[in-house]
Amino acid sequence: MRYSQLVQGDLRVTSMPFFTLLGYLEIGLCIAALCAIVAKKQWKDYWSLGSFLAVRAASSTALASIMRFGRPLGASVAYNLYFYIYWISFAVESILALIVVYSIFRLAMAPLKGLQQLGMLVFRWAAAISVIVALGSAVSPHMTGVKYLMAAVSQVERTQNILTLCLLVFVCFAIRPMGLNYGSRIFGISLGLGIMSTANLLQWAGTSFDTMYSIYDVIDGVVICLVLATWTAYFALPEPKRRLIVLPTTSPFLRWNQISQVLGDNPGFVAIGGVPPELFAPAEIEVMQRASLKMATPFPRSMSA
Repeated sequence: MRYSQLVQGDLRVTSMPFFTLLGYLEIGLCIAALCAIVAKKQWKDYWSLGSFLAVRAASSTALASIMRFGRPLGASVAYNLYFYIYWISFAVESILALIVVYSIFRLAMAPLKGLQQLGMLVFRWAAAISVIVALGSAVSPHMTGVKYLMAAVSQVERTQNILTLCLLVFVCFAIRPMGLNYGSRIFGISLGLGIMSTANLLQWAGTSFDTMYSIYDVIDGVVICLVLATWTAYFALPEPKRRLIVLPTTSPFLRWNQISQVLGDNPGFVAIGGVPPELFAPAEIEVMQRASLKMATPFPRSMSA
């Protein structure tokens, strides 16, 4: 569990065992989910999620250690360490979360290569424009570098939350046409990301900086632990086999996939002349030489019985 509300120059150590327990539970569940991904040999497809979990586990461990053992360092040093570790890891996690959304969309659309390529192109442009707008909207007069970093990271995180909710809506509508089911890891990850994004947006809307902990912090910590436990279960349990997609000829998915494939195809290339022999395999050269020898033999003028 993250402690996002700090008083300048003062690092408070919580005396509430419940918050401490949530923090340790989150670290343990991150490690458990990461181990499940590696054990099931799913790192190739879900490396972005694994990286997200690894960064979150490492940063949460560092923050919890500072909260627990940071007093000998002094309030100012401990606060600066906590501050920069928190916001740097927050920025990295927001970027990795965008990559997770991108990779989940790619996996969901894998059977329809044409729509997959078109959708990934649109997603990249939408994500890039959203990030640029988020960074631009964080600019305000008399803003220092540190304050701009905080505002920019917060805006990028909100953008990522909105894109995640859009992905969840897409997966829910396309789960049947894409051959997926509710036991699919694609659906489980999308559902978890959607729940986390909803909780984050609600927390941003109702965050109060008067107290270090509020009801939103409790809800956020519980939600994150539930999502991590869900991801661990999805990777630990066997995944149902993806259903073969059979589309009617009138299906809009089929039509748009064909159009996307035609638009995305590279043009063919023709060798005009002067092709060097090293471009051909030895067997091809042998066949062409034998064919040339046969063509050089004069055609018989008459045929004997």
